[in-house]
Amino acid sequence: MNRYPIWKYAILAVTLAFGLIYTLPNFFGESPAVQVSSGKATIKIDTGMLARVESVLQKAQIKSTGLQFDGNSIKARFADTDTQLKAKDALQKDLNPDASEPVYVVALNLLSASPSWLTSLGALPMYLGLDLRGGVHFLLQVDMKQALTKRLDTTAGDLRTLMREKNVRHAGISRSGDSIEVRFRDEDTRGKARNVILDGQPNLELTDATDGSDLKLVAVFKPAAAKEVLDTALKQNITTLHNRVNELGVAEPVIQQQGADRIVVQLPGVQDTAKAKDILGRTATLEARLVDGTAEAQAALMGSGPVPFGSELFKVGRGAPVVLRKQVIFSGEQLTGAQATFDENQRAAVGIQLNDGAGRVLRDVSRENIKKPMAVVLFERGKGEVLTVATIQAELGSRFQITGMDSPAGANDLALLLRAGALAAPMEIIEERTIGPSLGADNISKGFNSTMYGFIAIAAFMLSYYLLFGLFSTLALAVNLLLLVALLSLLQATLTLPGIAAVALTLGMAIDANVLINERIREELRNGMPPQAAIATGYERAWATILDSNVTTLIAGLALLVFGSGAVRGFAVVHCLGIMTSIFSAVFFSRGIVNLWYGRQKKLGKVSIGQVWKPT
Repeated sequence: MNRYPIWKYAILAVTLAFGLIYTLPNFFGESPAVQVSSGKATIKIDTGMLARVESVLQKAQIKSTGLQFDGNSIKARFADTDTQLKAKDALQKDLNPDASEPVYVVALNLLSASPSWLTSLGALPMYLGLDLRGGVHFLLQVDMKQALTKRLDTTAGDLRTLMREKNVRHAGISRSGDSIEVRFRDEDTRGKARNVILDGQPNLELTDATDGSDLKLVAVFKPAAAKEVLDTALKQNITTLHNRVNELGVAEPVIQQQGADRIVVQLPGVQDTAKAKDILGRTATLEARLVDGTAEAQAALMGSGPVPFGSELFKVGRGAPVVLRKQVIFSGEQLTGAQATFDENQRAAVGIQLNDGAGRVLRDVSRENIKKPMAVVLFERGKGEVLTVATIQAELGSRFQITGMDSPAGANDLALLLRAGALAAPMEIIEERTIGPSLGADNISKGFNSTMYGFIAIAAFMLSYYLLFGLFSTLALAVNLLLLVALLSLLQATLTLPGIAAVALTLGMAIDANVLINERIREELRNGMPPQAAIATGYERAWATILDSNVTTLIAGLALLVFGSGAVRGFAVVHCLGIMTSIFSAVFFSRGIVNLWYGRQKKLGKVSIGQVWKPT
């Protein structure tokens, strides 16, 4: 009646092992480290940098406790913070000889001090949020009006090109506020233009207007199109911010939308506010230009003459110089997509998509410059670097490929730079907050103590009121806490102060299920049922009530998770996971302990579950 088969005990044992393994990393703490990452979009970190970092540390006689390459950066661990600071200074001096133009970002960091065998199993500690680790918090306001204005300016240029191609004469095209005005001399031309615009720009709404003797068409974005422009601008800004924050070496940054036009950026572990503001506010733009192949340009490359008028000198990354014409063929704002792909010979390439206006300009330029090179330049901090130089093989349009990539990885990198090189709309910081590490440590201490004291109080009550069954309930509660921490660690969730509050709340809710079970068993004993039957009946009859109460609570938690944000969302994640672990530990695990203790006793006379008041 009260016996588990071997396979159920095997499941419980595996679950306990899982909880122990994935909870352990949280007790090893963190070791000081230095992270080296790329400070320029054109520079990539590879395994060669790993050997260089190791060489610099050996030359400076600084002992590292471990070096690792994670694909985007090099991380070096050290025994203490003094060694960490010395290593940072040595690496900064060697990797960035010109302090005014740093090539690499050398940042202080903290890495998990877990043993390698745990890390190899994917067992990592939970990330700590801003309120527990310290760091900086920014609230950024996106200028959505400017984003719409930039798109209207681009659309006005597209309309000029469209009218010229369709041989429709107009008296001027200009942007006025949130609309575009197209002037005409006669009604027939305006009617013809209306059909051309509706076919070429279906996202626009047109209305007729007059201005003295001039006839006008006033074009505005349709509501759905305007909303798409603003949503795209916000998403592109968030993507660009993610790419920039990687340079700071932040373990788990929070970059998310808040409301219709704001972005929240939280950088745990970052104390240098000025550095963070510099990276977040950086402007980067992309431009495509023709390579100047004249004799004067070649002389400038050889150092025997000046750069020709109308051209500029650049470098391809940190390598060879190249002279480019100042005329811009298309810019990053006109780019609608860039994906890594393969050409007809199955070699790595990058597929580019431009808007209609830029595609028409590129078609005209490429037709006149076949077999001539064209370069893509990234401008960052006021300085330009050539990302790639490719030869124009045929007439190009809105869609074309950049071929000659060294590898698929190189094509991926270039596509990423092309997609997220610039902000789609300007932003300003409207809220800034810095939390020190000492305050974070104090929050951790208080949160840990509140959970510990709550657990002790619950255990004391259960042991005094339910005796041995109270001990079973306390063990189940401990397993619940173990599994909850293991799940949070496995999912690499970010633990915040509201998350700790959710853990404390979970303990109180989890013990409620055991109280229901114990009271049910007591009730059956009062009614004269034998102990073995009372245990089985108590668990069976309490199960429906426990399931019902937990499901309704889970629904509320899921609502918080879906509609909440920030601290509310962090609370909801822990709360929902805690409900699932509570059901398992309170019902299945506690039943397993009871069955192990009492199930083998065929003639069970009584059970230790506290005072049972029998009816007179």
